[in-house]
Amino acid sequence: MTDRAFAVVRAGALTTVQDGGRPGHAHLGVPRSGALDRPAAALVNRLVGNPSGAAVLETTLNGCALRPRCAVTVAVGGAPSAVTVDGRAVAWGTPVRVPAGALLEVGPALYGVRGYVALSGGVAVEPVLGSRATDLLSGLGPPPLTDGAVLPLGLAPLAHARVDTVPQPGPPRELILRTTPGPRADWFTTAALRTLVTRPYRVSSASNRIGLRTQGPSLERATAGELPSEGMVLGAVQVPPDGSPVVFLADHPTTGGYPVVGVVREQDLTAAAQAVPGTVVRFVGVGGWPGA
Repeated sequence: MTDRAFAVVRAGALTTVQDGGRPGHAHLGVPRSGALDRPAAALVNRLVGNPSGAAVLETTLNGCALRPRCAVTVAVGGAPSAVTVDGRAVAWGTPVRVPAGALLEVGPALYGVRGYVALSGGVAVEPVLGSRATDLLSGLGPPPLTDGAVLPLGLAPLAHARVDTVPQPGPPRELILRTTPGPRADWFTTAALRTLVTRPYRVSSASNRIGLRTQGPSLERATAGELPSEGMVLGAVQVPPDGSPVVFLADHPTTGGYPVVGVVREQDLTAAAQAVPGTVVRFVGVGGWPGA
């Protein structure tokens, strides 16, 4: 291990390595994975001078603590949180110089769910299928961080023009998901299709990187029975037997046997990454939604 590395002092509830993911491998059963809040990950990379797709750390709810073995520039974004270096408060959402051996602490999310920590040079774990991302479903990529782990860093970027701070959108107070009809919309009653796009749901605490689970009105099927497994895409709204819609996120399975009533537009999924349990979810029917 070279000096271009950092040690994990506190891993937090779930901290993973993420980048742009593994697009193009669904035919092999490999989901895209990658950062759930892609704009936030790209922003913190920009702040420290990395390419936008460099590997960062994605924290969940309660942050993490790191001790770099070399001086690094760090930026923390995504869900707002307190950030300290050796106990001294530093700015969130701006580049901060952290000396070798100093303790960088990212506190719990003040609101939102996922924070992003970029270190100059990027997290340089071994890539798998062209990506360094942790995929919780397939197990590809590095495992989630654990206390005491040491991870390598890439070469620090050369001198570059860098903004000192950038605006970042806050986590949503209400999650609006524009939804087009899915391939199995006809498996649901007319009333169920109307319910999905007119009644509010809430984010369930069972949500994770695989899917955003919801609580709310159950969707009644018009067709009984089960489907053979078929392909699934990012944003698919799958409805299991309990009738509660599940929106597939970055680590979703590439096949599934429950009917897909709709597909959420990908640009709306960024906000889903920061929606805390209990957040109101409204599905908005677009693209010829039945009855809309």
